[in-house]
Amino acid sequence: MSFSMTGFGQSAQHFGGYVIQFEIKSVNHRYSEIVLRMPREWSCYEDELKRIVQRHIKRGRIDVYINKEKEDESSRPFVLNTSAAKAYLDAARQLGEHLGVDDSLTAHQLLMMPDVLVSEDVLPGDLHPDEDWERVLKAGLEQAISGLIRMREKEGRHLTKDLEERLSKLEEFHSELIQLAPTVVGDYRNRLRQRLSELLDGTMDEQRFSMEVAIFADRSNVDEELTRLGSHFEQCRELLHTREPIGRKLDFLIQEMNREVNTIGSKANHLALVNRVVEMKAELEKIREQAANME
Repeated sequence: MSFSMTGFGQSAQHFGGYVIQFEIKSVNHRYSEIVLRMPREWSCYEDELKRIVQRHIKRGRIDVYINKEKEDESSRPFVLNTSAAKAYLDAARQLGEHLGVDDSLTAHQLLMMPDVLVSEDVLPGDLHPDEDWERVLKAGLEQAISGLIRMREKEGRHLTKDLEERLSKLEEFHSELIQLAPTVVGDYRNRLRQRLSELLDGTMDEQRFSMEVAIFADRSNVDEELTRLGSHFEQCRELLHTREPIGRKLDFLIQEMNREVNTIGSKANHLALVNRVVEMKAELEKIREQAANME
């Protein structure tokens, strides 16, 4: 299934007493452009975060926003920092031994000491702070990208369905052109004979007449264009059912189809055939507009 270039995703991470919010959105773009906005203190992670985006998204303008806010302390779960509590108890004992005073600390007094009760996500002894932040930023970005991809895939399904329906219309017109093409020369022969008969009072050079018809038949032959057009339709259908980026290939095929249709219209001097060509050009323009949204 093909993907649209339009989508949005978001996520949140709780770490270090902060809520880190991630938002990512993508829109149409001829190439791949990633714009990352986040606090300057995290600028050292920018290249790695952009590489993560590039692994998942191949085309479009992608805007990534990362913000952090201080977490509401009343809603954060706290745990006992046993390392800090033991350090206070050891310090009290040493002070008591040195000064000969009472070294006892009640549980209430101990809990009032700084860093004894801490948020569970800031306990010491895990990873280094820089590695912690990098891990959190990567995880949050991956989650936001997952949401973006789901939206791009859903939109891609709608676009694919619409393109397939329009492609079916083009194939119907193509079939009509194949049926009409052999009648072009016959209709021209009849019109030319009637005109010459009227102008020459029924007398004409049959050899010259046949030569004119033969020249017209050669000039108006569109068999090659119709064959190439059918091949382009097949390639389009194959592209629409691949998970690889197809936008540029699809754009190229649409240009080629337009070229073939224009050539058919200019070569075949036939009203019914030209009318089909006009319909095909209108449908191709709609396809081109929709294809501009494909990754």
